[in-house]
Amino acid sequence: MDANMKETLLKPIFKGNPITVLVLGICSSLAVTVQLQGALVMALSVIIVTGLSSFVVSLLRNTIPNRIRIIVQLVVVAMMVILVDQVLKAFAYSVSKTLSVYIGLIITNCIVMGRIEAFALGNKPIPSLLDGLANGAGYGLILVVVAFVRELLGSGTIFGLRVIPQFIYDAGYVNNGLMILPPMALILLGCVIWIQRSIQKDLQEK
Repeated sequence: MDANMKETLLKPIFKGNPITVLVLGICSSLAVTVQLQGALVMALSVIIVTGLSSFVVSLLRNTIPNRIRIIVQLVVVAMMVILVDQVLKAFAYSVSKTLSVYIGLIITNCIVMGRIEAFALGNKPIPSLLDGLANGAGYGLILVVVAFVRELLGSGTIFGLRVIPQFIYDAGYVNNGLMILPPMALILLGCVIWIQRSIQKDLQEK
């Protein structure tokens, strides 16, 4: 793997994470991170949509007139979102029903359109596919981390299964109801950003 390919794959997950570094796509972190299952499905959906959309637009990049490129991009992204939504309804209906409108709103996720504009329109299909997948993975990683903490401390479960023993509750432990409220997602996200920027000194503002 050459250096450029390695950077394409790893930078969006760590040093150039679309949520913690670029502060993109944070709205869904408030809505779909109450439970880990929903966050994981949302993360996988965005990974697929971002990767395939970037791939298709890159294939078409030399044939798309500049004046209608945004319209074409939206059509491609919408097509991918519809495909993902239909697959979820067919094979994971309960999860699809829980996420409901949020899957459809992937089309408005600025990470998807941002990577198409910034990368796919100027690069070949395979690098564009990898860039889309990597940026989706970086987004998904943060969603999963936030959802893990929120579900564990807010409900005492992981993937809906109880992991905190009953004797701890008998000793007086109570689930933190604040964790399942939307503001807590933003607070946890702020903590993740703070931790990353404490480690990566080059991200700190001078």
